[in-house]
Amino acid sequence: MQFKFSQVSRSRLAITAALAFFCMALIFGLHRHYTFYSSYDQGIFNQVFWNNLHGRFFESSLSSQLSTNVVHQGEVPRVDYHRLGQHFTPALLLWLPLYALFPTPATLTVLQVTLVTAAGLVLYFLAQEYLELTLAGMITVSFYCANAVIGPTLSNFHDISQIPLLVFGLLLAMEKRCWWLFWLLAVLLLAVREDAGIGLFGVGVYLILSRRYPRIGLAVCSLSFGYIILLTNLVMPLFSEDISQRFMMERFGQYASGDEASTLEIIWGMVSNPGRVLVELVTPLGRTLNYLLGQWLPLAFVPAISPASWMIAGFPLLKLFLGKGESVLAINIRYAMTVVPGLFYGAILWWSKHQELYRRSRFRYFWIFCISLTLFFSYTSSASALNRAFYFMLPDSFDPWVHISLPQQWRHVQQMRPLVSQIPPDASVSATTYIIPHLSSRREIIRLPDLRLRNDQQEVIKVDYMIADLWRLQQYQVAFDQERGLLASLVSLIDQVTAKQEYGIIGFEDGVILLQNGVDSNSEAMEKWLVFRKQLVNRLST
Repeated sequence: MQFKFSQVSRSRLAITAALAFFCMALIFGLHRHYTFYSSYDQGIFNQVFWNNLHGRFFESSLSSQLSTNVVHQGEVPRVDYHRLGQHFTPALLLWLPLYALFPTPATLTVLQVTLVTAAGLVLYFLAQEYLELTLAGMITVSFYCANAVIGPTLSNFHDISQIPLLVFGLLLAMEKRCWWLFWLLAVLLLAVREDAGIGLFGVGVYLILSRRYPRIGLAVCSLSFGYIILLTNLVMPLFSEDISQRFMMERFGQYASGDEASTLEIIWGMVSNPGRVLVELVTPLGRTLNYLLGQWLPLAFVPAISPASWMIAGFPLLKLFLGKGESVLAINIRYAMTVVPGLFYGAILWWSKHQELYRRSRFRYFWIFCISLTLFFSYTSSASALNRAFYFMLPDSFDPWVHISLPQQWRHVQQMRPLVSQIPPDASVSATTYIIPHLSSRREIIRLPDLRLRNDQQEVIKVDYMIADLWRLQQYQVAFDQERGLLASLVSLIDQVTAKQEYGIIGFEDGVILLQNGVDSNSEAMEKWLVFRKQLVNRLST
């Protein structure tokens, strides 16, 4: 009994860190959602869950709006579009019973925080296999403070939030030689999304090169590589052409010779052009180094000298470094989370041979300094448009000054909610980005400025309602060109549909406008809109 009490006492650091992370992430995540700062992806996943609940598995009109048929070929978004052509994510069905109990977009925020918190606890048990409890606790604290963990957790719900829990569980099962659980978690990991097998491939490479379980490692590599190739070349194209015409080209089009490419063609493009691969791997040099330093920082740079970290995390890193686009080297968004498990497991293995270093107070202080620094960077990087969890504490822009205070946003939300609640739950609707999650529990929804979609009867219709938060765009347009352009286009759209009497303005409060198809405008709402529009046009023209 005394031993168990002592063990719990020494585990206090990890338990406290897990509780603190769960409470803080839940508070800020839910606050972000309920103050209308969750955005498009939250709406996509909520609509997917909602459709799954109603037997229309993995269908989404919001995903359709991002499909190659709509983006590149100009087709109308459709409600029966299967998202599995963009991302193959059957593992989401694991959480459908939870969503059935609480079918709201906020449930996904709670689920994401819970998954990441659980991953940290499994990491703690994994670390105990090699390290004394205090050092294992410090590893756990580093996980909960990492920018690559905090940023994605406080963002919109995403499927990658399942990966750390499954990978840490898989590695723990390997340490315990519980092979049935190891293979079960390997299959579940592959089911997370089509590229999750890249991280599993890294685990297989580690098992081979470390000579711990080379046969199992070979089987893992064969399974993961074969699954990715089969899925992306044969299965996903059955649902849509997005994987070859959009996603491969957007991320790895520099290795292709045409307008579309399969994963096999991209791999061949890399193999046949090693010079190009080498250039892509290290450029841009500054951002690449900053990314690596940011990933290593919470662990006091130990993964940089841990061979196991490079073996396991090297393949997810390779995928990011060889891709193109701003998001691949952004440490505070979801893709960064794929690298985390390998780095932390490699750090555990390194510490298992250097535990005496932790007894030196200077190094412990240095590690604490590194953790403090990564917390600071996590806070400051939250200003990105994909997160903004701390928008009320941190300005989005200093010059020109853009900052929305907490009382200001809550007043705005209180005036916006009655307009949102006027839209019937079965009506079709088009909304601006940050309203979409709150209306996404429905069959027919798209993003403004689009107004048309194809319904279940295969008819192209105009949505019943359109709702736009113009006040928000007005606040941000002074510093951000995208918001300024969208604001101008929405003003033009509203003028057009009201002039033709296609839509009537039935509500207007604090810069939020609600229009309904086929009705006359409410005189009071129209008057408020014209006053606001005049002020808006004057500001846009300056």
